[in-house]
Amino acid sequence: MLLSLTIICVAAGAILAGVNMYTTGPIAASKAAALEAAIKAVTPEFDNKPSEDAYMAVTAEGDSLKIYPATKGGEFVGAAVESNTKKGFSGEIRVIVGFDKTGKLLNYSVLQHAETPGLGAKMQEWFSADKNKQSVLGRDLTSGPLKVTKDGGDVDAITAATITSRAFLDAVNRAYSAFSGTDGVTGATANTKEGGNNNE
Repeated sequence: MLLSLTIICVAAGAILAGVNMYTTGPIAASKAAALEAAIKAVTPEFDNKPSEDAYMAVTAEGDSLKIYPATKGGEFVGAAVESNTKKGFSGEIRVIVGFDKTGKLLNYSVLQHAETPGLGAKMQEWFSADKNKQSVLGRDLTSGPLKVTKDGGDVDAITAATITSRAFLDAVNRAYSAFSGTDGVTGATANTKEGGNNNE
């Protein structure tokens, strides 16, 4: 019986190793395509190849953020910055934020969160809606960080999700800080690879 179990374990291990070998490539390709699509969605039109293997890493408040420069015809046109914050109501929020070459916020995409459905989870749509003071699109952050109105800022928080709203804006502010600290293109350590309730 021990011999049978050993054979079964060895065979299962070999099968899993084989499956892993054949799926690693497609999974990596899928992740790269998703990243490129996210970058395209938030930056000006570009003709270079920003990717997981071609970015600049900068440190902001102890965390490493990734900047993906976008160029067209060899000229810098903007960048996408992958940012995060651990201040969400339910944990980490990861976003990718796009800026033009002057630093104006063009667009964003929420990459990961665990916020409450129907409340904090509305951040993808809420902060791009052209309603009242919700939208952060087109904002110029040179005059200071984005803050919710409850904290003296001019951005309307998601209804009944102030903590999530603060965390989202923190991630956006960190992205801008990384972008502006490197002028979008210089001063960063480059990767050398080519290729609810009211308290929420």
